[in-house]
Amino acid sequence: MEKQPIARSARSAVFGALLALAGSTLAAREAAGELLVGKLALHRCASAAPWCAVLERPLDPSGAVAGTVPVYFEYYPHTAPAAAAGTLVATEGGPGYPATDSRAEYLALFGPLRPRYDVLIMDNRGTGRSGAINCKELQNAAALTEGDIGACGRSLGAAAPLYSTALAADDLAGVLDALAIERVSLYGDSYGSYFAQVFALRHGARLRALVLDGADPLDGPDFPWYPHYAPAMRDKFNLACARSPACAALGGSSLDHIAPALELLRSHPFEATVRDGAGRTLQLGVNATALAIVMFGGSPALSTVRETDAAARAFTAGDTAPLLRLMAETAGSVDGRDPTRNPAIFSAGLAAAVSCLDPPQIFDMYLPPAQRLAARDAAIAARRAEAPATYAPFTLDEYRAMPLDYAFIDQCVEWPATTGSPPSPLRFSAASYPDTPVLIISGELDDMTPVADGEAAAGHFRRAHHVVIANSFHVNALPQARSACGAHLVQRFLERLATGDERCARLVPAVRLVPAFARHANELAAARALPGNRAGSESLRVVTAALLTAEDAIARAAENGAGKGAGLRGGSFTASATRGGYRLVLHELRWSEDVSASGRIEWPGRTGIVRAILFLESPAGSGTVELSWPEGVGDAHATARGRLGGRTLAARASAP
Repeated sequence: MEKQPIARSARSAVFGALLALAGSTLAAREAAGELLVGKLALHRCASAAPWCAVLERPLDPSGAVAGTVPVYFEYYPHTAPAAAAGTLVATEGGPGYPATDSRAEYLALFGPLRPRYDVLIMDNRGTGRSGAINCKELQNAAALTEGDIGACGRSLGAAAPLYSTALAADDLAGVLDALAIERVSLYGDSYGSYFAQVFALRHGARLRALVLDGADPLDGPDFPWYPHYAPAMRDKFNLACARSPACAALGGSSLDHIAPALELLRSHPFEATVRDGAGRTLQLGVNATALAIVMFGGSPALSTVRETDAAARAFTAGDTAPLLRLMAETAGSVDGRDPTRNPAIFSAGLAAAVSCLDPPQIFDMYLPPAQRLAARDAAIAARRAEAPATYAPFTLDEYRAMPLDYAFIDQCVEWPATTGSPPSPLRFSAASYPDTPVLIISGELDDMTPVADGEAAAGHFRRAHHVVIANSFHVNALPQARSACGAHLVQRFLERLATGDERCARLVPAVRLVPAFARHANELAAARALPGNRAGSESLRVVTAALLTAEDAIARAAENGAGKGAGLRGGSFTASATRGGYRLVLHELRWSEDVSASGRIEWPGRTGIVRAILFLESPAGSGTVELSWPEGVGDAHATARGRLGGRTLAARASAP
């Protein structure tokens, strides 16, 4: 007998009863510390996340290598009472970092969407709580070496090929299956964008939308030599200088200004003990490669662009302190390992595995290492003869002397020969790219994943849209970006599959460069007197020194976070976090040798008004001066008011 359809009112009553029953059961399970999603029972997390679980996945899907890998993930249910509109997934850069350690940044990005969307964050296999690889010598060595990377691969044995991005992408698909999630919107930053593309190629039907923030393409012409790296580095400094009135007024390009310092470093390298902006002391080889690390490494991002041109000019003139400090800061910050060397925070072994398994190399990874060494040397010799300016203004040898995970081309030469599946490097046909809406965000001044890399990635997706954020660096949708523009575009895209008004991408102000480093205030341009000023030109130069002192400390706090910092030429400061920014307390801080500043700075973050009350001791006398200027505004100006040397001071200058 054919069943009769249930009347609509009766159907609604039955459905309501089932919902009520399900709701009471869910509430009971949540009260007991358990949430059933799909086939998985999630538990309350020890971390900041509400729910988490571990899914055991085959280490080797083919079964040739026995064992499993625990895949840890966190789940954040939507907060509104209605059914979820979908699921957002975020995946981390590196490789080697666990995505869940960046949960605060991802939740901030997804914040406006969380009432309607669930959020899923997974640690890739080999990172964080997903069986972080711990190659102890590689993890703890003072510097990465080809030998330690090779030894790490050998220690993994038959498992060495099984930490590929392809298998990590399959793990995410497995988690989605277990949670009964059909489709997701996936955000990836830096290496996370590489992972996101691999996921799209292997599981495109699972994607509603894809966001690549700092796109790291999978392939391209001349790819193993990273052909966009050096042009983007040169553009970064030249564009920033061209947009800075003081730098542009010098004539020539920024690379022209830096060239004399590079020649000095080549002809007269030396060793030095240097204190960085956080007050740490480092032994440093001061040479052309140390400058290459500053210029290629882009870390700290703002300070390297803001200061390198002026620091190089100072170095040429005999004032070595500014450039040596930058070298020390970069040397300390390009190492992804945390000070405790905890592989769960950053796994150098996983970083090596992915770097050696997935992208194409200048040699054949199927060759045994002994033969590969010979192939490497032959490729280097050919490159030196045929394209010596590949990494200009640096020579190929100066470039190769950088840390292996920034120079790239030598790091995998001793990694075990590739065997098994997936293939190395990863290969995909053009037909594999899904018809998914894709948003690609690039920073105009990013040389790690340059605009050209974003264009290359966009070229593979039929429905890709590429947005370049002016005057911005690497990764632009997360809170550390120079503006909120990238986040707004990503949020709109994830909700509507369209970015809407993109004018903000063109409106991010130029980086304010240090006009010049000075040992003494009388070497600086004077601030402009305002009505009521009774101070002389010497005091107006001290105002310029005070502004540069304040901004120098702000730049260090923004890069290093809360804690203690050191002045370029003496003194110290402490920084404590405030909502969006930092409160700095200065203790006889010296940017120049003859002006010290003590007092307080309130830095609001990327937008708002900076306010400082500083007691200055200077050649023009002592006194208290109040400084203020806006952040996030082009062509901004600062004002200074107070008394210096017993005279009333009122002045205006370009914001530092």
